[in-house]
Amino acid sequence: MGLQNFGFMEIMIILVIVLLLFGAKRIPEIAGSFGKGINEFKRNLSDAQRQITEPAPRNDRVGGGAAEQVTAEEERPEPKRLLN
Repeated sequence: MGLQNFGFMEIMIILVIVLLLFGAKRIPEIAGSFGKGINEFKRNLSDAQRQITEPAPRNDRVGGGAAEQVTAEEERPEPKRLLN
């Protein structure tokens, strides 16, 4: 059963049940946190897509050595966490 099969009465019944379960004061908080989660997910998705499509920065230094590789890894920022 897909969403296209829901009529007005079914949606109203679901909304009344949600209202009874969570209360009128909690619904805006839940909706706000849900919206923030979606925005964070979209932002991380676009960041990942940008990192994939952009060419990697070139390192034109001669004689890289192991010491420079370690500092390059130390400078790399920690990946963003999707879940807190």
